[in-house]
Amino acid sequence: MKGTIEFLKSFASDKDVASITPSSKYCVRQLCEYIDFPNTDVIVEYGGGTGVFTKHFLKKMHPNARLFVFETNDNFYKLLSSIDDDRLTVFHESVEDILELLPKDVLGNVGHVVSGIPFSFFDWDIKMDILGKTKEILKYEGSFLAYQTSGHLKEPLTEAFGNYTTEFCWKNIPPYFIYESIKD
Repeated sequence: MKGTIEFLKSFASDKDVASITPSSKYCVRQLCEYIDFPNTDVIVEYGGGTGVFTKHFLKKMHPNARLFVFETNDNFYKLLSSIDDDRLTVFHESVEDILELLPKDVLGNVGHVVSGIPFSFFDWDIKMDILGKTKEILKYEGSFLAYQTSGHLKEPLTEAFGNYTTEFCWKNIPPYFIYESIKD
């Protein structure tokens, strides 16, 4: 309940929050079907929100895996920073600065980037900048996974990655498109 209240407060006060509720457990499970947790050493999350995905990742990740979360909203950052797990690093920064913030040994070695940030709010150049940096930090055959409220990412993903698949998650408010693009 605390997460939902924080989400509502942030939705009302932060123009960059695109949803009125945290992602549903159904959405989390559906997206996580794309992640091979036993063989994934590094996950990066864009827009950790109240920690719904973050906490699920930490439950599924192996003991030596690492999770890096980017969250610009003050309320969400405080919630995420209160999670006590040595595998977790939370940045109160924009993903636009990811190449400077991630440890050098992580660059080019990320298994999955999961994004809930509202790409529909960004102009084309910002979308392409973020997607280009995302591709750069991923390892070969690593994936970019995004949950979004519309089909607006098809063209940017095609340009940045040359591929994407999408499916729809009805069991979420609002319903989400789940995208996957693979670095090849």
